[in-house]
Amino acid sequence: MQIKPIQNEYEREIINLILNIQQNEFNVAITLEDQPDLLNIKNFYYESGGCFLGAFIDEKLVGTIALVKFNEENAAVRKMFVLKEYRGKEYNIAQQLLEQLITYSKENGLSNLYLGTVSILQAALRFYERNNFIAIEKEALPHDFPLMQADNVFRQLQLNQIK
Repeated sequence: MQIKPIQNEYEREIINLILNIQQNEFNVAITLEDQPDLLNIKNFYYESGGCFLGAFIDEKLVGTIALVKFNEENAAVRKMFVLKEYRGKEYNIAQQLLEQLITYSKENGLSNLYLGTVSILQAALRFYERNNFIAIEKEALPHDFPLMQADNVFRQLQLNQIK
């Protein structure tokens, strides 16, 4: 497996992977129109100081994670998706994606990572808890956190508490 930064040249593969998981696997009522960031990854993620990582097996995109820097100290974790057949401890793709994102965040001087997700994604919530993300109320989010309409559960990771 290889994890590397990806941009607009992988737009079609990214959209297919993410929308299929959101809509078909988890029945989340979200469309491409609700996620314009997927149509301009370079500007949306990289211009602010964030990144978008892809996990590849045999040159096939099997997982993604992204970081939106929304102020000097804080960023939002977005687009954490792994194809169903590549999930779990055997491949450990989600863990490796998150660890690379945390390393990138620390190297770029961030203090906190935040994320929003939907309560139906119980395995994802357990994954974030195992990785020291703590539950916070929506009202506790920074005022400039980029909210997604569907999100109803929020987490925070203080990077200075991670070795």
